[in-house]
Amino acid sequence: MKELLPLLPRPSRYLGNEWGAVRKDPAALAGRIALAFPDLYEVGMSYLGQKILAQAINQRPELFAERVFCPCAEAGEILRAQGVPLATLETDTPLRELDAVGFSLTHELCYTNVLFMLDLAQIPLRAAQRLDPGPHGPWPLVMAGGGAAFNAEPIAEFLDLMVLGDGEEVMPELLARIAAARRAGTPRLELLRELADLPGVYVPAFFAWDAPGQPVRPLLPGHERVEKAIVADLSGAPFPLSPAVPFGQAVHDRYTIELARGCTRGCRFCHAGMTYRPVRERTPEELGDMISKAIAATGFEEVSLLSLSTGDYSALEGLFDTVFDRCAAEQVSICLPSLRVGSLSEHIMERIASIRRTGATIAPEAGSQRLRDVINKGVSEEGLLRHVRTLFDHGWQQVKLYFMIGLPTETDEDLDAIADLCVKVRDVAGRHVKRLQVTAAVSPFVPKTHTPFQWEGQIGMEEIRRRIYYLKDALKPHKRITLKYHQPEMSFLEGVLSRGDRRLGPVIETAYRKGALFSSWKDHLRLEHYLEALAEHGLTPEEFQGPRDVGAPLPWDHLSCGVSRDFLLLERRRALEGKITPDCRYGACRNCGVCTLDGRVSELSVQARDADIRPRVVFARRDQETPELEPRDRQEPQNPGQISPEAALVQAAQAARGHQPGQGGGHARPQPPDLGLSERKAQYRIWYEKRAEAAYLSQLELQSILERALRRTRFPLSFSAGFHPMPRISFGRALPVGVESVSEWFTLCLREALPAERVLSALAAQMPHGLAPFRIENLPPHQKTVQAVGESFLVRYSGSEAEVAAWRARWAEFLARDVVMFDRKSKNGPKATNLRALVAAAEPRPDGSVALALDWSTDYMSPQALVLAVNAPISPLAVRLLKVGQQFG
Repeated sequence: MKELLPLLPRPSRYLGNEWGAVRKDPAALAGRIALAFPDLYEVGMSYLGQKILAQAINQRPELFAERVFCPCAEAGEILRAQGVPLATLETDTPLRELDAVGFSLTHELCYTNVLFMLDLAQIPLRAAQRLDPGPHGPWPLVMAGGGAAFNAEPIAEFLDLMVLGDGEEVMPELLARIAAARRAGTPRLELLRELADLPGVYVPAFFAWDAPGQPVRPLLPGHERVEKAIVADLSGAPFPLSPAVPFGQAVHDRYTIELARGCTRGCRFCHAGMTYRPVRERTPEELGDMISKAIAATGFEEVSLLSLSTGDYSALEGLFDTVFDRCAAEQVSICLPSLRVGSLSEHIMERIASIRRTGATIAPEAGSQRLRDVINKGVSEEGLLRHVRTLFDHGWQQVKLYFMIGLPTETDEDLDAIADLCVKVRDVAGRHVKRLQVTAAVSPFVPKTHTPFQWEGQIGMEEIRRRIYYLKDALKPHKRITLKYHQPEMSFLEGVLSRGDRRLGPVIETAYRKGALFSSWKDHLRLEHYLEALAEHGLTPEEFQGPRDVGAPLPWDHLSCGVSRDFLLLERRRALEGKITPDCRYGACRNCGVCTLDGRVSELSVQARDADIRPRVVFARRDQETPELEPRDRQEPQNPGQISPEAALVQAAQAARGHQPGQGGGHARPQPPDLGLSERKAQYRIWYEKRAEAAYLSQLELQSILERALRRTRFPLSFSAGFHPMPRISFGRALPVGVESVSEWFTLCLREALPAERVLSALAAQMPHGLAPFRIENLPPHQKTVQAVGESFLVRYSGSEAEVAAWRARWAEFLARDVVMFDRKSKNGPKATNLRALVAAAEPRPDGSVALALDWSTDYMSPQALVLAVNAPISPLAVRLLKVGQQFG
């Protein structure tokens, strides 16, 4: 696949040579898997789940987890036209030659992309078609995991197996068994029977479903129900501290660390809140050590503290104080996503405000208190307004409020309440917020499996539009309030797929054949493909979107996330009665069925014999609520009169800001430390090579790579001033994508003069494959960058002897002319350019190449484009350029 890089759009998506990418010798391995993400590289490189699984597998020397992402449609057509199968990033191995391919199903709208990737990999789509070996040997086992796997019945016939729940413990064992069975020649069905004994493994072929209203029938005795795999304690669980650092701009371009897994707030619409129970927290000591190592290993300039509800992490304030100064000293910012109203103390807000204030996002979900009680949101209007007022007081000027429409029992009065709440949020800002902007982001409610609302209906597309327009009219008179809404067609389709059954398998394949791809992208969704496919198979959307009989079997009843049906029905009844259910992590057990408490056996009965499944939090109460802290659910009992290291860490931080245990009191707003980060004591010009895969990195990607490599060196970098300080780096003229060079340079400024050779060697050790610094020059600290006025290249043409001779003759003809006009593309449209004026010399060499000297004193164009223009028509695959020198004026 890498031979097609000159033809592929955004070729850096397919290189696989990022810093942190794992490389192993295929000849020394027992088992290999491609961890497949069914979306673009930029999206997939933001997904933490794939990185955790890769770490868990790759820490075993005999196993190898490689990556593959979904190519864009244009790249897919190129692969098909060239007959080249989809391959892994790390070793360019076709997926069909591996032991397994594992897809991450993060949402339902990616299903056609799964088929697209299998098709491009030249792997049969249906599991039944893969029972017999193919022309390249046994087909890899195709599996899937992720949140959507708890009801992936719509694509069950395309998958050999699924893994429900936490995968980091079961996946290495799964791959080892698959590889051993393939070496032993074990028949595929026999292997699947063996794998079905592993925790969380669901083999769709061992279950049958006859018709709507009928239960799913187990076909294998002893495997009547599949229970999710669960990591009982995250302490010591595999986690990536040096993951591959993405090329380009990933959607979430930062290092993400998982503070905790699971949430028991109990929002009745939330699929993740039910399926990832119970709450399991890492300790602040463990997290602080992990963050320090990750910053040093990756060079990311932002760290995200992640969980389903980050503000509910019991030791957040102490952890934040621990890592804040460490990150600020290196110009690394901290991101706190997934925040609940009131879950951030004023102290944390103050510290965030001291470095950066971007927009704040809050999710009340519903406008009225009645409806918030129905969904068990646990947010009051008073608390929300108090939270927003504090944000405005600390300098925030933009607030986004997330709401859902179409929730069970919602009326137009609840829509009026959304508008009223937005106005109240705007008004609490007062007149001192000069650039105030309140955004109401509205998404239609989609009933999800394994939630108390799994039996509820979804409003239709016309009703979605009516409610959106109702809100538009209600907010229209109010200034500084903007309404944004999720695409109705997307929510409509999600509602069909989220509670679907096996009848939808042929529908998804038909929609894919019609061209349905990247359906979670607003500009790619083509709902008509799905509607036509439904009609062709005799189905309607309403069959899947309507309410369900609470007494009837559900297509996902055989798949257990641990939460019992009785608990979900109880919560549904409490919702209709408007009753709230408190969070169990800091209070009484709510008997949801997941945990093993007081000797009871949970829904996860097989694992319950061996695992102690229960909430594991650092403190019995959040450290933002009280300075009196007592550790909860940790293995070592505390001695009388002593506190845990975590509690001591928190109290020390509180004391440092004048907050004593057992006392209230405010705290002065901290000022960002003056670290002299903009000083310039030394400047160097560093020359480097850009070879092999690195030639396909764009200038913007190269800048990001160098910045992070420099952060990893721990040099005293000089940063620019302003809102978002950046390392002071200046580059030479941008090299076109696909052109190699042995003569590139950039300049670097430091706050402290270091020995030049030390700078060179330290930087070389931090560069990805293909980028190799080889020479360094000392420059005056404040000298401005001077660009070259000429460049030299070696140009090689791949062809027969006669074709090479004709190619060289064209260069001779070109040099014999004084004017060769060409209309090249520019930002302002076509631009007439005299190509001959840009070529100072073109000399044939004995090895068949041409030595090209280009003159940029009057104009500039891409050397690659110039070569192709002179020799048109010619394929980019036939030409290779190597930059060998630069000339300065």
